[in-house]
Amino acid sequence: MLVAAGCSSDSGSGDDAAKAKESASPTAKQSVTASANEVKAAAYGKLPEACTVLSKKTLENLVPEGTKSGKAINDGQPDISGDCRWISLDNKGVKGSQYRWLSVSLLLLESDASRGAGDERARAQFEKRLSEAQAVEGAKNVKSESVTGTGDQATVVRYDLKKKEGSFKQQTVVARVENVVFTLDYNGAGLAGEKTPDADDLVKGAKAAAQQVVAAIVAANGEESGAGSSASPSKSEGGEPSASASASPSKKS
Repeated sequence: MLVAAGCSSDSGSGDDAAKAKESASPTAKQSVTASANEVKAAAYGKLPEACTVLSKKTLENLVPEGTKSGKAINDGQPDISGDCRWISLDNKGVKGSQYRWLSVSLLLLESDASRGAGDERARAQFEKRLSEAQAVEGAKNVKSESVTGTGDQATVVRYDLKKKEGSFKQQTVVARVENVVFTLDYNGAGLAGEKTPDADDLVKGAKAAAQQVVAAIVAANGEESGAGSSASPSKSEGGEPSASASASPSKKS
């Protein structure tokens, strides 16, 4: 009788445990599902106005005759994307002209349960933009080099581009700071017989401008950073050229 009672008691305990486990399983499943859907919050939630990311001094150095020519290229989406360009033409009449074209394109990638964390999405966008910069139709002597002290990732692509107006020296900096990606295009040419600008000088100017863009992105999100910041603070681990010359280089699709 004692043995039978003991067996009966054990069986009841087992049934109770199974029922308890079964009743708890829906909650456990919900918890696992919720964890799977969670993504890391994006570090940055807004962008600076594209036409304000460069200082007057920087613009005077890069586009001396076009400091007031800043113009939005596209309407974009507030705090998500933005583009601006500046054009400079130092016309010296029969002695030729020095032409400069500068643009900045910003894109913020938000964290999304279905598309992933913002910084991961930004890494993918960085690679995409870099590949496009390295595959411009007609580009000659293409060279790429990593840029230090500019956000989390940065590469400058430089090449020569022949147009009917003259020989252009193109510099494109593609950079990522947390979940923001931007492209800075800077090209120059000597027109109507004027001397072609030195590519090394143009690259130097493009790199300095890119550092300033990083600082503007950080500042727009309420944080302090100097223009020379090595990385963003991480919150987690008429004589004018034709239209073809005053536009960014066409990319291969």
